[in-house]
Amino acid sequence: MKIVVCVKQVPDTKGGVKFNPDGTLDRAAMMTIMNPDDKAGLEAALRLKDQYGAEVTVITMGLPKAEDVLREAIAMGADKGILVTDRVLGGADTWATSQTLAGAIRNLEYDLIITGRQAIDGDTAQVGPQISEHLNIPVISYAQDIKIDGDSVIVERQYDDRYHVLKAKMPCLITALAELNEPRYMTPGGIFDANNAEITVWGRADLVDVDDSNLGLKGSPTQIARASDKVRKGAGEKVTLDPAESVDYIIGKLKEKHVI
Repeated sequence: MKIVVCVKQVPDTKGGVKFNPDGTLDRAAMMTIMNPDDKAGLEAALRLKDQYGAEVTVITMGLPKAEDVLREAIAMGADKGILVTDRVLGGADTWATSQTLAGAIRNLEYDLIITGRQAIDGDTAQVGPQISEHLNIPVISYAQDIKIDGDSVIVERQYDDRYHVLKAKMPCLITALAELNEPRYMTPGGIFDANNAEITVWGRADLVDVDDSNLGLKGSPTQIARASDKVRKGAGEKVTLDPAESVDYIIGKLKEKHVI
């Protein structure tokens, strides 16, 4: 079995975010992590590898420093890492990103593609399903459990307060929830191997069946009208009262706001 996992290097929002003048994220200026949903998808692939002996290839699109998440994936147990990077790919929205990743994946053999449900820097949940559409393969989203049955995959798909059990023939694409599992830690031996691993780097010329009009900022139909850091809240109103007066004060405020 051959599994391709799509991961994304995203800003570590605990350290704040920075924007370019055009409204896009200034990724080069921020601390980064592997997107949590993607990490759960990677762990799912590694568990299938443990069980069935699958080959796991991890692919990411981003700046050259996105190589870091590929080495992290290899340190966790992935076999190969592919970085898709090129200046013409910068500023891509979900449409252009999915076109780029699909164009890269067309170079690979795969039975299963696993992506995260969504990235914490966009929250669109669009890239995984769009990749499946470009590759003309079935997609099962919001996976909370994955099993293999011969040449098919059986997935528990989260749905409100219940779940669906879906079965699809491979090749198939699955989008994973962060709640799917608890990702493993990197091992010392894995870290050593990752530091010495050769990362494959592809650019625009390596993408298959993708038109220039669908790439990068110019190929992105979604345009950012305005972007800003989260608005800081004021200190609020502070009062010092005894317990009885505090109760009357709070009830008065609730009535004033029509809460009660």
